[in-house]
Amino acid sequence: MPHLVYLSLGSNVGDREAHLRDALARLGAAGRVITVSSFYETEPVEFTHQPWFLNCAVAFETGQTPQQLMTALLAIEEEMGRRRVQKKGPRSIDIDILLFDDVVMDSKDLVIPHPAMHERRFVLEPLAEIAPDVIHPVLKKTIGELRDALEAGQAVRKIKT
Repeated sequence: MPHLVYLSLGSNVGDREAHLRDALARLGAAGRVITVSSFYETEPVEFTHQPWFLNCAVAFETGQTPQQLMTALLAIEEEMGRRRVQKKGPRSIDIDILLFDDVVMDSKDLVIPHPAMHERRFVLEPLAEIAPDVIHPVLKKTIGELRDALEAGQAVRKIKT
């Protein structure tokens, strides 16, 4: 039985749109892309002295376990040239698991739901576009409610592609 997963994709190095489209195509090896949000240009957070990101959210079906999917996503990042040289630094591609069905897990290698998703407009804006009524399994609020509760800041603009 397939699992419903929500992913966040981001890129701020090189041809950001091409990187996102390439990653979306590669996701087919791990499951099936159901829906992709618009692309959003987003201001970097935490480490702010770097280029702006292009982000999107993806609804995805997979038969894999969370750990198997994470391994597949890390392989896609590596195949696309991602090198983890600076925490929160520039990257050609970043793929995060936001939600995996209603799974709640906290292991050394993987935390689901994503521990900071409810604080990040660059995650919630695209996710609310495709899944506004999905309920966060820990916070018990919809994605739309979480987005609407964010304080001002974190510039996020939908772009035409």
